Amino acid sequence: MTKRIGLIGVIVENRTEAAPKVNGIISNFGEIIAGRIGLPFKEKGKSVIGLIVEASTDELGAMTGRLGMVDGVKVKSFMV
Repeated sequence: MTKRIGLIGVIVENRTEAAPKVNGIISNFGEIIAGRIGLPFKEKGKSVIGLIVEASTDELGAMTGRLGMVDGVKVKSFMV
């Protein structure tokens, strides 16, 4: 499978409940993650996570699919 560079944006709307699940999923896909940045927006009760990945489209789809199934989490991604 061909690996390409991609970006994933994750918005976590309920940190206390969703964050442990999100971090577990990200950890499980750690081998495809090249970089991560996280910014809490405490006044809005949300957090934003940005991930840079090097992955196949199947790997990216598997990761974003699992993230998107977590309640209170929105995910967008693209590859170049």
